[in-house]
Amino acid sequence: MPELRMDPIKQRWVIIAVERARRPEDFQMPPEEKKLHACPFCYGNEDKTPPEVFAIRPSGSSPNTSGWRVRVTPNKYPALRIEGELAREGMGIFDRMSGIGAHEVVIENPDHNRSLADLSIEEIRDVLLAYRERIKDLRRDQRFRYVLVFKNHRSAAGASLSHSHSQIIATPVTPFIVIQELRAAQEHYLKKERCIFCDIIKQELAIGRRVVRADDDYLLWTPFASCFPFEVWLFPLKHRHDFALLTDDELMVLARAMKDMLLRIKLVLNDPPYNFVLHTCPSLTPRPGKPHYWGTIEYDYHWHLELVPRLTKIAGFEWGTGFYINPTPPEVAAEELKKIKIEL
Repeated sequence: MPELRMDPIKQRWVIIAVERARRPEDFQMPPEEKKLHACPFCYGNEDKTPPEVFAIRPSGSSPNTSGWRVRVTPNKYPALRIEGELAREGMGIFDRMSGIGAHEVVIENPDHNRSLADLSIEEIRDVLLAYRERIKDLRRDQRFRYVLVFKNHRSAAGASLSHSHSQIIATPVTPFIVIQELRAAQEHYLKKERCIFCDIIKQELAIGRRVVRADDDYLLWTPFASCFPFEVWLFPLKHRHDFALLTDDELMVLARAMKDMLLRIKLVLNDPPYNFVLHTCPSLTPRPGKPHYWGTIEYDYHWHLELVPRLTKIAGFEWGTGFYINPTPPEVAAEELKKIKIEL
């Protein structure tokens, strides 16, 4: 019989359609051709992108030339533009702001045919280092409230170019989904003086049915109220509210856990399209009128990664209700993902 499950963090209901249960072989997709012609992210085409704002490259290597390991550039077609003043105004019952923000592309490696899952742990660490440094830099801009790191893998997940890359967007407002998480975490802490994420981690480790991988540092699990088949979340076991505070050594540990996560998804589901999102705290720079807006965040929030394979489509029911229908119970997904033996 189907179940309705509530996500205590995102405050939304999910229908787990157990009678429709689908396993990995039900979601197999054909491989996607990686189009190489005139790729602006490949070596030798550095002049095809805006000038880089960050790069990891050999000492003495000149900016905007070949030789880099990871390269970050402004998006050539940005959703928000960094130039200009942030203006707010009311229009009757409505509100409007100027489209100020930042939109950057993280080119994860110079090899057109290697995905993030194919990179070594050291190479993934370099990508994570780029994320950290760009978050820290963009937070220095007083106009920005939140910096979002995300990845669209394959065209079905929204990638317009096949060369492996991630994106970073800084917004002048904190996104509503992030606010929902922050409020749920804050309310839990004010009632119980405990982090809701730490409580969930403790419970999931005790139950074990949805745990895919756990070591001394990270938990990979399929959420109790997963919206999508084979959705996985990666949590640090140690309470940390801000991804940007990770040291280089800690990034290496995270890279190992990420490599494991990405390989499991790739091998079990035959390299599916997916999105992942880094959830971390917003900018904590005091704002006029809101000097302690997220005053308990150091204690109540817990940064994490969410990865969603794009195996099903959102249709009218989801749009009309905000509910999601998941045909693969997270317990089944965890069971399948655990079968793969990963040697790192």
